[in-house]
Amino acid sequence: MSADLFAALLSWAVTLSGYPAPAEPPVVVTKPHAFFVEQACNGQQCKVLGWYAGGRNIYVDDTLDPQDSLFASSIVVHEMVHYLQGVARGDDVLKPGAAFSVTPSCEQSIQWEHEAYAVQREYILRYGAFLPVGSSMLHVHCEANNAQR
Repeated sequence: MSADLFAALLSWAVTLSGYPAPAEPPVVVTKPHAFFVEQACNGQQCKVLGWYAGGRNIYVDDTLDPQDSLFASSIVVHEMVHYLQGVARGDDVLKPGAAFSVTPSCEQSIQWEHEAYAVQREYILRYGAFLPVGSSMLHVHCEANNAQR
């Protein structure tokens, strides 16, 4: 995968999200799906294909081809929005192993996901396509006892 492609996808994320361009671009790292199951999904089978866990790395499933697949490139754009969110709150310079400088509330986490999915959908629409990304977020909510965190 090329640096030019990732620069273009970062430009899409900046343009569609309204976040400023970061001083340093994220590093896109491909990983096998087992990595996402173990790291992002706590050992449970899941459909995660991209993940931003703080710092500068964005992880993308190695089966994706962002060069030739609109869906795959939209996942990179989605994760780049999370990177931009991280830069905005200072989480791009965290120590290894830390995902956040301050643990976000449930509501904040959901808001960040909604924002990233909205940018991903708009990116896809700008290419004249429709893919129902983010529909799983429609029913996500915070439990009452987690709402105050």
